[in-house]
Amino acid sequence: MSSAGTVAARPYRPPVPRLWWLRRRSYLLFMLRELSCLFVAWFVVFALTLVVAVGDSPGAYRDFLDWSARPWVIALNVIATAFVLLHAVTWFNLAPKAIVVRVGKRSVPPAAVLAAHYALWAACSAIAAWVVLR
Repeated sequence: MSSAGTVAARPYRPPVPRLWWLRRRSYLLFMLRELSCLFVAWFVVFALTLVVAVGDSPGAYRDFLDWSARPWVIALNVIATAFVLLHAVTWFNLAPKAIVVRVGKRSVPPAAVLAAHYALWAACSAIAAWVVLR
């Protein structure tokens, strides 16, 4: 109430259903991308735990491998991999909108920016696979 005893008018805000993001594919992808940050964080914690175990002792590393072989950890890592891939793909697909590369007075086409991102990702993946599998 205001000082004169009248009620202040508020704009009407219709109620928003809890699952509003299921109505459109773009909203669903947005929410899944937001959720993917939790799985990115999981991979960081998992990798740091691995580094600590490797640096600690051979027994600690074996314990880490035993823990990592548990079905729930494997399932979590499979789910996390899918979410991290979604995160990476959506990030790369946004890159041409966020990055405008100019060469002289001309701008590089968005498809070239996108292709460069995917090519670099493939090269980094190939190098990582070579290091791990050699």
